[in-house]
Amino acid sequence: MDPVLREQFNATWTEDLYRKVREDLERRLACRVPFRVAETPIFFPADFRERFSRAATEIVAQLSNPRWIAAQEDAVPLAYRAPRRDALPQVAQVDFAIVREEDGSFGPRLVELQGFPSLYGFQILLSEVWAEHLSAVKGMPDKWRMFFGGFERVRAMALIRETLLAEHDPAEVILLDLDPDTQKTYPDFRATQRWWGVEPVCLSSIQREGRRLIRVKDGKRIPVKRVFQRVVFDELEKSKLPRTFAFHEDLEVEWVPHPAWYFLWSKRSMLSLDHWAVPKTRLVGAGVPEDLSRYVLKPLYSFAGGGVNVEPTAADVEAIPAAERDRWILQEKVEYATAFRSVKGDDVKAEVRMMFVRPEGEDSMTLLMSLLRLSRGKMMGVNFNKDLDWTGASVGLWPA
Repeated sequence: MDPVLREQFNATWTEDLYRKVREDLERRLACRVPFRVAETPIFFPADFRERFSRAATEIVAQLSNPRWIAAQEDAVPLAYRAPRRDALPQVAQVDFAIVREEDGSFGPRLVELQGFPSLYGFQILLSEVWAEHLSAVKGMPDKWRMFFGGFERVRAMALIRETLLAEHDPAEVILLDLDPDTQKTYPDFRATQRWWGVEPVCLSSIQREGRRLIRVKDGKRIPVKRVFQRVVFDELEKSKLPRTFAFHEDLEVEWVPHPAWYFLWSKRSMLSLDHWAVPKTRLVGAGVPEDLSRYVLKPLYSFAGGGVNVEPTAADVEAIPAAERDRWILQEKVEYATAFRSVKGDDVKAEVRMMFVRPEGEDSMTLLMSLLRLSRGKMMGVNFNKDLDWTGASVGLWPA
């Protein structure tokens, strides 16, 4: 990215700096981070920020068109068609691979979409930890930014608070997941509770009174008015946890986001988007191209790279039952560029997640921040780079 900042950072980087960042992060979270945190931030120059912001915003604008949304209704299974779906989700993620354009500049290529939450709290904390430690590195700027659109920290934190809580008491808002204490995203749950007061709650512990949901804390029965919905539904369908409600039922709760958005804004969306940053995508059920070497095979609904086959064969496709082929896509391969080189000279690739929020009452999504994943392996994601350094979770920063 920014070559001047990269050169200065690499020249002054030490194992001690990285150790202090990790220790400081876990100290502030008061928990262990169960995934790999990378040795470096990414330094975003202005032209990079503008190009990626524009592409993400244009794609979200297409997704937000009411006619486009109406045409996707069949994507939502009956089990998740709860009443009172809002016009747009409160959160959304647009994941771009960083590629080289024909003119040699860095550009975005869409690899995934999610009308679903991401690690807002964790990313802010990780960015702040890096910013504080970078300010002590010789030759690096004293102050850094991480929010798009000119947002300062106070307003950005307020936007997320408005998105999560609306006007509710935080005690009546929950972060819902399956066994949240065991999830890899638990550090984000800690940050969410610390800053906005929303506590993680296991789906199996929720009680029910008619159409109302109840949680019990310190012996008190507390009504659940609003649900920050973090349950990954393919995990739910495999789970044997008991539950007192179904997601399609008419319950007296507000969803953040509504369960339907998990399906409406997903990899399936790429089939009908028309944008220069979107690679060609087709359902397996619509036919298989002769040259599979140009495609990646992916399930429509999965997280953290689950089920992705980067070198599919005809036999792999044939192994998918005919009745399930409309739940798989073939996506044109994206060639990740070398985003930068590590202090040892290793090529490092990167993926940028552009993270949107929509506070209550707003009629459009706001691009607020980003999340970075660094890789030196065949695939993105911490699960596929376990034994490689200069990979894992990172942040995008630029001088204030």
